[in-house]
Amino acid sequence: MRWLLDQGIPRSTGSRLRDAGHDAIHVGDIGMSAAIDLDIMAYALRKKRIIVTFDADFHSILARQRANQPSVIRIREEGLKSNIIEKLLLHMANRFSAELLNGCLMSYQNQKIRLRKLPVS
Repeated sequence: MRWLLDQGIPRSTGSRLRDAGHDAIHVGDIGMSAAIDLDIMAYALRKKRIIVTFDADFHSILARQRANQPSVIRIREEGLKSNIIEKLLLHMANRFSAELLNGCLMSYQNQKIRLRKLPVS
């Protein structure tokens, strides 16, 4: 999978995902740590990356635009350690790879995953 980790996601999550064979970058590594959400989404769309964030705005922007890409995973629990986020993303990649590649919104909270395919009506 090709991940784009938003500000707030520990940078070390990127190294852990790369060690597991995934292509992961953090917005801070590409000079986008202060970028607005629309610019991050445009980058993810151009580079075919899945956004991982704590921010609810990505889901609402995609719903309003009725867009079908990029996929966004919103983690709704603050304070998760890098190793936990890595395991969560690897689980999602294994279980939902087709959905993530084809465009979806995912949320994780209280050990539950919610998935909606894009575009959202």
